Amino acid sequence: MTVGGALILYAMVVGFAGPAVFRRAGWPLRAPRLGAAAVLAAAWSVPVALVLAGVTIALPASALSTDLGQLIGACLVRLRAAYGTPNGAGMVTAGQVLSAATTTRIAWAAGRLAHRRRTERRRQRVLLRLAGHPRPDLPAVVLDYPGAAAYSVAGRHSTVVVTSGAIDLLTKPQLGAVLAHENAHLLARHHRWHAAAALAAAALPILPLLRETPARVGRLLEMDADELAADHHEPHVLASALVAVASRGRPATGSAPDRAASTLTLTSAGADTVARIHRLLRPPDQLPRRGQTITRAAVVALTVAPLVLAAAPALIALQ
Repeated sequence: MTVGGALILYAMVVGFAGPAVFRRAGWPLRAPRLGAAAVLAAAWSVPVALVLAGVTIALPASALSTDLGQLIGACLVRLRAAYGTPNGAGMVTAGQVLSAATTTRIAWAAGRLAHRRRTERRRQRVLLRLAGHPRPDLPAVVLDYPGAAAYSVAGRHSTVVVTSGAIDLLTKPQLGAVLAHENAHLLARHHRWHAAAALAAAALPILPLLRETPARVGRLLEMDADELAADHHEPHVLASALVAVASRGRPATGSAPDRAASTLTLTSAGADTVARIHRLLRPPDQLPRRGQTITRAAVVALTVAPLVLAAAPALIALQ
């Protein structure tokens, strides 16, 4: 099997089998931030593998050289020889199309996502300017809205937003835990993780792993923010806030403010919320230091696996 074929096989195996592996894994719940990193590393290794597959199909390992002139000459010779035969021309063209199509798709998705985020931030600024007001006793902007919600808006002027409905519903300790949760999202830069997950899903939504990445990463980052908030607030207080809002019910669809970045999802009473409440009331054992080291090594391995797979034959040829 050629290196290009191995990279394509790697992308297909990880892209289709990845969700089942992460569903069976229990350790991400014990280390949610590491779990989110592992999901992102696995997801992004797929498009990287596809791009490198196209490059290795078009350019052979024997073309590698420490001399730039020799490298260019070897590539030209390879391309000339490939186009001299029908099968060779088809392989080179297929590799070029694969790399170009994957790269173009990622660039298009990135532009579309950036435009959507800019539009959402502008909408949030207008909404807060018209209906929001600061309160000296709260480190947040209060939005006049009867539904209970709290969310963080990342950007140049990051802020936490809480609705008047949440203030009326929650006790002071509960509200403090909620705001600490949202501040944890901002301090941990979770919006960047969300952006990377959204871009992966938009780039290649046909692959299950990438399609499920935003939801999977979002759940783990919510748990990570819960852990950070629990450093300064009792976990059962935050859990009781989730229960209080869940028991109140979901606001009318379309009337609640959309989330600009990451939120506490106070308005969603589903399996994710139940899992978070259970985790807050019965915290799992932390992943041991050895387990954390192994997990970090696995994240690094997932990140560099396509590069190593693509470069190994070329390095052997160079030697």
